[in-house]
Amino acid sequence: MGVGYTTIMYDAADIDRALRDIAACRYDGAEIGIEKIRTTGFDTVGRLLEANDLDLYCVMSEWLETEAAVDRVVDDVPRVADLGAEYLGLLPPQRGRQDDETVQQWFTRITEAATDAGVTPLVHHHGATHVENAAEVRHLLDAVDGLELLWDTAHYYPYGENFPDGDVTDGIERFADDIAYVHLKDVAPPTGFADVRDSLTEGDFHLDNVINYFRSFTDLGEGIIDFAGVYEALEAVGYDGHYTIEMENQTEKPLVHAMENYDYWRQLTAE
Repeated sequence: MGVGYTTIMYDAADIDRALRDIAACRYDGAEIGIEKIRTTGFDTVGRLLEANDLDLYCVMSEWLETEAAVDRVVDDVPRVADLGAEYLGLLPPQRGRQDDETVQQWFTRITEAATDAGVTPLVHHHGATHVENAAEVRHLLDAVDGLELLWDTAHYYPYGENFPDGDVTDGIERFADDIAYVHLKDVAPPTGFADVRDSLTEGDFHLDNVINYFRSFTDLGEGIIDFAGVYEALEAVGYDGHYTIEMENQTEKPLVHAMENYDYWRQLTAE
């Protein structure tokens, strides 16, 4: 079990700096999006991971909006495996764009390719997509053999049983047997956040709704989520996988945020 960090806040041209920052902050592993790996080059990314002594925890797919996107991800699976990635995270299509049958077919294709290559496929439940709430997660997991769950604290929060409180442990208890990998990020919900959530679920992607949803994500300890409860609940169900901190909005001074979030999580879990 290790602690990782994502490269979301770094441009594709900055993967070298991203991995150096992650290593400097004493993280054990990294998560990188497939499109950034394509831009940087698979061989180059492999060399950078080795030079920085970082494990590649997860490669996130592109958004699975079209058959062509699915084809690209399937084609890249062997190269993802060659990089030593443990997990392949799958991002569902935007809300209302595809039916259940199509999404299940797409996820099945990628899951089979990943399993054959020795990489564990994960569905990433995500706001404003085809897989938002717990029932939708359960449906897809049951429909696709071999698919496991990337459980995300911030994306579970708006759909959890305890919303608007910051207790998201019902999600851990519900998916205890499915969680293979965990994303940690906090949420500072603005006024009217429930209306924003509901509008996105209904497919109303007005710019204000999108911005208010995604700008609510913040550094660990700066929002509403009870991370001590998250850690205790995961320990209680026997979770022994990686924890990856995912910052999306703090684009200035990314090294500072990487260090601050690492220190927060290490102090919390050492108590």
